[in-house]
Amino acid sequence: MDTPINWRKSSYSGSTNDCVEIADLADGGRAVRDSKNPDDGFFRFTAGDWAAFIQGVKTDEFDN
Repeated sequence: MDTPINWRKSSYSGSTNDCVEIADLADGGRAVRDSKNPDDGFFRFTAGDWAAFIQGVKTDEFDN
């Protein structure tokens, strides 16, 4: 049996339900989905890819 995914939203998202949700996966990775369309699937990230993404956010790598 597959382990259920427990989705969560940031407390900063407010009540408009227009953000992304994230879930921790059993293998250490993360899953991300659109909170407005949760049945449309999700993106899966390995633990290493997620760590690289978080590091990029912290260092403004994605700043325009």
